[in-house]
Amino acid sequence: MSWWDDVDGDADEDEPYGQYDESSVRVRPNPKGNRPRTKVRPTYDDAPTGWVTNVDRGRFGVLVGSPDGDRLITATKARELGKKSVVTGDNVFLAGDVSGSEGSLARIVRVAERSTLLRRSADDSDDVERVIVANATQMLVVVAAADPEPRTRLIDRYLVAAFDAGLDPILCITKTDLADPAPFLAHFACLDLRIVTSRADDVPFEAMHEVLDGQVTVTVGHSGVGKSTLVNALTGSTRATGVVNSVTGRGRHTSSSSIALQVRDGGWIIDTPGVRSFGLGHVDPANVFRAFASHAIPVAAPVDGIPLDQAHDWEIVDRVQAGELGPTGIERLDSFRALLTGMGAHDPGTE
Repeated sequence: MSWWDDVDGDADEDEPYGQYDESSVRVRPNPKGNRPRTKVRPTYDDAPTGWVTNVDRGRFGVLVGSPDGDRLITATKARELGKKSVVTGDNVFLAGDVSGSEGSLARIVRVAERSTLLRRSADDSDDVERVIVANATQMLVVVAAADPEPRTRLIDRYLVAAFDAGLDPILCITKTDLADPAPFLAHFACLDLRIVTSRADDVPFEAMHEVLDGQVTVTVGHSGVGKSTLVNALTGSTRATGVVNSVTGRGRHTSSSSIALQVRDGGWIIDTPGVRSFGLGHVDPANVFRAFASHAIPVAAPVDGIPLDQAHDWEIVDRVQAGELGPTGIERLDSFRALLTGMGAHDPGTE
């Protein structure tokens, strides 16, 4: 018997795996290739929806349920959202555990289209924007009549940001028991602004109810003007309040994040941290003009450097040049020109 005959015959019976051939081999699939990738992603059209009430270190408070909201849940941002921001006021689609029970965590998988967007930048030359609040309907600009002294140019910036975001601005003057607000309000005489006044010992609940009912109102204001005190009175919240530094005359930051709070008589307030600066690098220059004049008259000559569909001659320029607004008008025009210069825009009043 040849060596080959021995291998080909009896060897199959002697070897432990002799009864197997290549057809018996089971190939283990590639764990990363067993399901082909697809570009089709779920739309989450039927996912539960909610409204973001606050953001805190990567966790989001989301109101879920009936239109008035019947439970507040905690959610995180899903990986598929990438770098897309989620801010207070966003309407979102959810996945995961939306029960709101202790320890539960849902995922925000989609952000609905925003109707309005309040933004600010580091300064006027910086076009990198920071989103503050989404889907608000109006802006309550809170300023103290005194302690700290009102800053008209900061208010101008708030107004510009409001018009750029598509929000209706409202001016609330606090601490009117400390100073007469009339001289300050004269700066805004050429604007058709709704104005509410408040004393430390007398919150105007009825007037504020008319302003806030049925609205989502974002509050802005310099630190120390009494914004959080006013919000607490209207919502029953216990947001921290601060005092004004007797040396610098500046308020101390007491709010570190934006939060939506339900007003007792209806509506929502989104309280934001106090700021000492409000950059407008992202703003369309056309919206700067709206913060300084209640109307504009079209003229034939174009305004170079301003991306407008139609050139305009602005009311404040005409009235100041005519001497109608006195020293206050001159200050307003200076503020107007300073904003345009900071944003690199052309000043029509110099033509």
